Amino acid sequence: MIDEPILVLAATGGQGRAVTDALLGRGARVRALVRDPEQKAARQLADQGVDVVAGSLSDRGSLAAAMDGVAGVFAFTTPFEAGVDAEVAQGQAILTAAREKRVPHLVFSSVAGADQGSGVPHFDSKARVEAELASGDVPYTVLGPAYFFDNALGGAERILGGVLDLPLPSDRPLQQLARPDLGVFAAGVLLNPAPYVGQRIELASDAPTPAQMAAALSAALGREVRHEYVPLKAIGNPDMQAMWTFLDGPGYRVDIPALHAAHPDIAWTSFSEWAQRAFAASH
Repeated sequence: MIDEPILVLAATGGQGRAVTDALLGRGARVRALVRDPEQKAARQLADQGVDVVAGSLSDRGSLAAAMDGVAGVFAFTTPFEAGVDAEVAQGQAILTAAREKRVPHLVFSSVAGADQGSGVPHFDSKARVEAELASGDVPYTVLGPAYFFDNALGGAERILGGVLDLPLPSDRPLQQLARPDLGVFAAGVLLNPAPYVGQRIELASDAPTPAQMAAALSAALGREVRHEYVPLKAIGNPDMQAMWTFLDGPGYRVDIPALHAAHPDIAWTSFSEWAQRAFAASH
C-alpha cells in the first residue's frame, strides 16, 4: 500500500466523491481539495479520516500546497461554472502545480470522445488539457468517462411523471458510466500506476437505448415510463446541443466488452441496476 496520501481535486463533486470513496475502501490515505472545508459534504469527508484542505481548481498556489508530498493526484476540470476557457486555465494551473511539486502520477478525468475532434466545446476544452499533459513531464493517465447514468436525475421529476426526455432515437444505444465504477477504476490506477502511465482509457458500464432505459426505469418504479424524443433544435444551450448532435452521430467508441474483460474486478453496473438503486424509494 502507498504510504503517502493521494490528492483528490473537487472531492465533494460527483466524480471526486466516487474516487474518494473507492480510495477509502482500499484503505488509502486521502487528501481532499475543496472550496469550503466547512461545507457539510467536506465535514463528512473529514469525519471519515480524509485530510481536507481549502483551495480552488484555478489557484495554482493552493493546488501546489495541496500537492505537497502526495503519491498521486486525481484531477478534474469543469467548464460548467465559468466556461471552456476557464476550464483550460484550470488544467494549466493544475499541471503547473504538479510540475512544480514533481507529482509522481496524475490521473486526469477527461471525457470519452475528446480525442475525436467532436466539435463539442466541453470535449474540446478537455482535449486541450490532455494535449498539455501529453507535452509535459508529469507522468499521467487520462480517463475518458462516457455519459453518466446520474445525468438522468436532472430529469427525475419528469421520469417520476412517466417520461424520459432524451434527444436520441429510441433505438440508439448510449454508452454510459456509473460513477462508482469510475471511482473504483480511478482508485486502481492511482494505487498501481505503473501499467497505466501514458495511457488514455475510455470508460463505460453499459450502452442501453432510450427504449431500454425507459423499460428499466419502468421496472424500477413499478409503473410505465416512456421515452420522449427531444428535437435537437429545442436544446437552448449550444454546448449541450453540440454534445447531443455528436452522440446521435459518431458517438462514443468505448470497446465495452474488451474493457470489462480486461477489468473483471470492477462490478460494471448495468443501467437497470443503477435505476433500481436510484429510484428505490420512489414507489
